[in-house]
Amino acid sequence: MDIKELYLKTIFCCMACDGDIAKEEIELVKNITSKQGTFGDINVEATINEYVTSINADGASFLKKYLQELGSQRLSDEEQTKIVDFAIQTIFADNRIEYSEVKFFKKIRSRLSLTDEQILAIHANIEDFLLPDINVEEDPIWDNIIFDNINFAEYGKK
Repeated sequence: MDIKELYLKTIFCCMACDGDIAKEEIELVKNITSKQGTFGDINVEATINEYVTSINADGASFLKKYLQELGSQRLSDEEQTKIVDFAIQTIFADNRIEYSEVKFFKKIRSRLSLTDEQILAIHANIEDFLLPDINVEEDPIWDNIIFDNINFAEYGKK
Protein backbone atom coordinates (compact mmCIF):
# COMPACT_ATOMS: atom_id res chain seq x y z
CA MET A 1 0.00 0.00 0.00
CA ASP A 2 1.42 3.38 -0.89
CA ILE A 3 1.57 6.20 1.65
CA LYS A 4 -1.27 8.19 0.06
CA GLU A 5 -3.64 5.28 0.42
CA LEU A 6 -2.42 4.67 3.97
CA TYR A 7 -3.25 8.28 4.86
CA LEU A 8 -6.73 7.97 3.36
CA LYS A 9 -7.36 4.64 5.05
CA THR A 10 -6.24 6.17 8.37
CA ILE A 11 -8.82 8.92 7.99
CA PHE A 12 -11.52 6.44 7.02
CA CYS A 13 -10.79 4.05 9.87
CA CYS A 14 -10.82 6.91 12.39
CA MET A 15 -14.19 8.00 10.98
CA ALA A 16 -15.67 4.52 11.04
CA CYS A 17 -14.20 3.05 14.24
CA ASP A 18 -17.20 4.24 16.28
CA GLY A 19 -19.68 2.62 13.86
CA ASP A 20 -20.83 5.87 12.26
CA ILE A 21 -19.53 8.51 9.88
CA ALA A 22 -20.65 11.99 10.91
CA LYS A 23 -21.36 14.73 8.36
CA GLU A 24 -18.56 16.78 9.92
CA GLU A 25 -16.14 13.95 9.22
CA ILE A 26 -17.24 13.87 5.59
CA GLU A 27 -16.67 17.63 5.41
CA LEU A 28 -13.20 17.14 6.85
CA VAL A 29 -12.37 14.61 4.12
CA LYS A 30 -13.60 17.05 1.48
CA ASN A 31 -11.48 19.85 2.95
CA ILE A 32 -8.34 17.78 3.38
CA THR A 33 -8.50 16.21 -0.06
CA SER A 34 -9.35 19.44 -1.89
CA LYS A 35 -6.72 21.62 -0.22
CA GLN A 36 -3.76 19.29 -0.17
CA GLY A 37 -1.94 17.41 -2.88
CA THR A 38 -1.36 14.66 -0.32
CA PHE A 39 -3.70 12.22 -2.06
CA GLY A 40 -2.44 12.83 -5.59
CA ASP A 41 -4.39 10.95 -8.20
CA ILE A 42 -6.43 8.79 -5.81
CA ASN A 43 -10.16 8.93 -6.54
CA VAL A 44 -11.02 9.67 -2.92
CA GLU A 45 -14.77 9.12 -3.14
CA ALA A 46 -14.44 5.82 -5.02
CA THR A 47 -11.73 4.57 -2.66
CA ILE A 48 -13.69 5.45 0.45
CA ASN A 49 -16.80 3.83 -1.01
CA GLU A 50 -14.72 0.66 -1.48
CA TYR A 51 -13.71 0.93 2.18
CA VAL A 52 -17.37 1.38 3.15
CA THR A 53 -18.32 -1.78 1.27
CA SER A 54 -15.48 -3.68 2.93
CA ILE A 55 -16.18 -2.52 6.48
CA ASN A 56 -19.91 -3.17 6.10
CA ALA A 57 -19.09 -6.71 4.97
CA ASP A 58 -16.13 -7.46 7.23
CA GLY A 59 -16.81 -5.30 10.29
CA ALA A 60 -14.02 -5.07 12.81
CA SER A 61 -11.80 -7.28 10.64
CA PHE A 62 -11.38 -4.30 8.31
CA LEU A 63 -10.02 -2.19 11.17
CA LYS A 64 -7.76 -4.99 12.37
CA LYS A 65 -6.39 -5.43 8.85
CA TYR A 66 -5.65 -1.68 8.65
CA LEU A 67 -3.74 -1.87 11.95
CA GLN A 68 -1.74 -4.83 10.64
CA GLU A 69 -0.96 -2.91 7.43
CA LEU A 70 0.09 0.14 9.43
CA GLY A 71 2.33 -1.97 11.66
CA SER A 72 4.08 -3.53 8.67
CA GLN A 73 5.02 -0.20 7.06
CA ARG A 74 8.43 1.43 7.37
CA LEU A 75 7.44 5.06 7.83
CA SER A 76 9.54 8.17 8.26
CA ASP A 77 8.88 10.49 11.19
CA GLU A 78 7.19 12.90 8.77
CA GLU A 79 4.84 10.18 7.46
CA GLN A 80 4.05 9.05 11.00
CA THR A 81 3.37 12.65 11.99
CA LYS A 82 0.89 13.00 9.12
CA ILE A 83 -0.86 9.80 10.19
CA VAL A 84 -1.21 11.14 13.74
CA ASP A 85 -2.39 14.52 12.44
CA PHE A 86 -5.00 13.00 10.11
CA ALA A 87 -6.21 10.66 12.88
CA ILE A 88 -6.59 13.46 15.43
CA GLN A 89 -8.26 15.83 12.97
CA THR A 90 -10.76 13.09 12.12
CA ILE A 91 -11.47 12.15 15.72
CA PHE A 92 -12.12 15.79 16.64
CA ALA A 93 -14.11 16.60 13.47
CA ASP A 94 -17.58 15.94 14.87
CA ASN A 95 -16.84 17.61 18.23
CA ARG A 96 -17.73 14.36 19.99
CA ILE A 97 -14.95 12.13 21.28
CA GLU A 98 -16.01 8.52 21.74
CA TYR A 99 -13.92 6.15 23.79
CA SER A 100 -13.79 3.80 20.79
CA GLU A 101 -12.02 6.57 18.86
CA VAL A 102 -9.48 7.17 21.62
CA LYS A 103 -8.90 3.43 21.92
CA PHE A 104 -8.42 3.18 18.16
CA PHE A 105 -5.96 6.08 18.23
CA LYS A 106 -4.01 4.24 20.92
CA LYS A 107 -3.90 1.19 18.64
CA ILE A 108 -2.52 3.39 15.85
CA ARG A 109 -0.06 5.03 18.25
CA SER A 110 1.28 1.64 19.36
CA ARG A 111 2.34 0.91 15.79
CA LEU A 112 4.34 4.12 15.37
CA SER A 113 7.77 5.01 16.68
CA LEU A 114 7.02 8.68 17.41
CA THR A 115 7.60 9.81 20.97
CA ASP A 116 4.86 11.38 23.08
CA GLU A 117 6.75 14.66 22.82
CA GLN A 118 6.70 14.52 19.01
CA ILE A 119 2.96 13.86 19.05
CA LEU A 120 2.24 16.59 21.60
CA ALA A 121 4.24 19.05 19.48
CA ILE A 122 1.56 18.65 16.79
CA HIS A 123 -1.50 18.29 19.04
CA ALA A 124 -0.85 19.54 22.56
CA ASN A 125 -4.48 18.93 23.55
CA ILE A 126 -4.37 15.13 23.37
CA GLU A 127 -2.37 14.26 26.46
CA ASP A 128 -5.22 11.99 27.61
CA PHE A 129 -4.92 10.02 24.37
CA LEU A 130 -1.37 9.07 25.32
CA LEU A 131 -2.14 7.79 28.81
CA PRO A 132 -1.95 4.02 29.20
CA ASP A 133 -5.29 2.46 30.03
CA ILE A 134 -5.62 -0.54 27.75
CA ASN A 135 -3.36 -3.22 26.40
CA VAL A 136 -2.73 -1.75 22.95
CA GLU A 137 -0.87 -4.84 21.79
CA GLU A 138 -3.90 -7.14 22.06
CA ASP A 139 -6.30 -7.56 19.18
CA PRO A 140 -8.88 -4.79 19.19
CA ILE A 141 -12.42 -5.77 20.10
CA TRP A 142 -15.42 -3.86 18.83
CA ASP A 143 -18.13 -6.07 20.30
CA ASN A 144 -20.62 -3.28 20.87
CA ILE A 145 -20.20 -1.53 17.52
CA ILE A 146 -22.15 -2.49 14.42
CA PHE A 147 -20.37 -1.87 11.15
CA ASP A 148 -22.98 -2.94 8.61
CA ASN A 149 -24.62 0.46 8.21
CA ILE A 150 -21.72 2.82 7.55
CA ASN A 151 -22.54 5.34 4.84
CA PHE A 152 -20.41 7.84 2.97
CA ALA A 153 -23.06 8.91 0.45
CA GLU A 154 -22.98 12.55 1.52
CA TYR A 155 -19.45 13.02 0.14
CA GLY A 156 -20.48 13.84 -3.40
CA LYS A 157 -23.25 16.25 -2.38
CA LYS A 158 -22.64 19.99 -2.50
